[in-house]
Amino acid sequence: MKTEELQKQNNIDLEPFYQALEDDPKLLEEALEILLGMINFEPQSVKKFALLIKEDSRNLYNEIVELYKSNQEKGDSPSCCGGH
Repeated sequence: MKTEELQKQNNIDLEPFYQALEDDPKLLEEALEILLGMINFEPQSVKKFALLIKEDSRNLYNEIVELYKSNQEKGDSPSCCGGH
């Protein structure tokens, strides 16, 4: 019984969710804030998330690296440490 329930959960069509995030930038921003809040307390999750970005979204990864380098050159502290 539990196996069937798990299989049904795994078969949920996520396409409408992805489409909604694509269509509404504010919704995407809120979803990302929730995601970051969820992984913020798990150091291993942060590393996994960073690796996923690096592997699956190279453009985003490159943008993050450029922003980091730019902030370092300006002498700003990273946003995680109260710089923004």
